[in-house]
Amino acid sequence: MNPHIQAFFDPVTATITYVVHEDRPGVACAIIDSVLDYDPKSGRSNTASADRVAAYVREHDLKTAWLLETHAHADHLSAAPYLQRQLGGVIAIGQSICAVQGVFKKILNLEPEFQLDGSQFGHLFADGETFQIGALTATAIHVPGHTPADMAYLIGDAAFVGDTLFMPDVGTARCDFPGGDAHLLYRSIRRLLSLPDGTRLFMCHDYPPEGRQTAWQTTVAEQRRANIHVRDGVDETQFVDMRTRRDATLSMPTLILPAIQVNIRAGHFPPAEDNGVRYLKIPVDAL
Repeated sequence: MNPHIQAFFDPVTATITYVVHEDRPGVACAIIDSVLDYDPKSGRSNTASADRVAAYVREHDLKTAWLLETHAHADHLSAAPYLQRQLGGVIAIGQSICAVQGVFKKILNLEPEFQLDGSQFGHLFADGETFQIGALTATAIHVPGHTPADMAYLIGDAAFVGDTLFMPDVGTARCDFPGGDAHLLYRSIRRLLSLPDGTRLFMCHDYPPEGRQTAWQTTVAEQRRANIHVRDGVDETQFVDMRTRRDATLSMPTLILPAIQVNIRAGHFPPAEDNGVRYLKIPVDAL
């Protein structure tokens, strides 16, 4: 059974959130990579993007089974806790989130009580684990490289690839964040590109070149034919050399510091301090 997919594009962070379900009302759904709007200048958050997702779920009488994260995003804050309060569902990510938590607990000097076991999430997927979204069968696929914890979700003929791949004319994700590894990313991508040619691939972001409208859906065949970084014929050594040189020229994402410390907590902000205010840390000269 192949899913119906509704996409929501956030132009501020270039993130695409997906609602995945059977093509009829009243069934179970999964929400993938939700966005909490956040202004880094004022430190204020709002739920306008998440409210559009929630409105769609309610309009179609869907029952939220899962709130899936492909990884601990560095470019946007997750709205999963807000959507869970509104709609229900289990917040889930891959088991290797524990490694990311360990790295950033040290970088951010988080409170001693912060656990490194992924218990902030409702479920941690193992590589190859299958799960249900109503009548839809899904498989979690561990695709490290961009970060240690990246997951893709294969649901019917559709794979949600997170930050492994971008549209063919944009290429692939960076590997210079803590725990990133270009060798692993190449192998993860080749694993995804071993799926049947007609498999639909859904991106987490799009940064279109000038003259192209935003897009987020392609196929395995199209990526193998035309991806500018990792098409068929590009070997691992070539890819790693390209990725390493390119990553050295990239600046850090605007929201990396607030996003990571929220997203390793399954989208929750840090606990309030004794004045009742929650704070996000900005470590100096640490990245």
